[in-house]
Amino acid sequence: MKKARLFSSIMMAVGIMVISPLLDSPFGTSRAAAQGYQNMTCGELWYARNAIFARQGYCFKTARARQVFGPRCYAPWGRLTAGQQRRVDTIIYWERRYGCRR
Repeated sequence: MKKARLFSSIMMAVGIMVISPLLDSPFGTSRAAAQGYQNMTCGELWYARNAIFARQGYCFKTARARQVFGPRCYAPWGRLTAGQQRRVDTIIYWERRYGCRR
């Protein structure tokens, strides 16, 4: 079980390293990012969405998010730019479409 969890964490990290340039686009959700989201698993979508909040200093409340992102609490405390909010909304769309738990 621990090996499977470790493997899953490593694969999510590798996946995020590949898509992180798309997440940081100053122009909102690009066509490439949208195409990437539709090919992600629920776990990858969860990570991508929460990584956006983590970069903005969001104070995570769930044990899972705190374990992955740590107790990152700093200004602007999770407040998103318009482009970041569009990316989060796009990710939530795909999470709902795939029936992912949030």
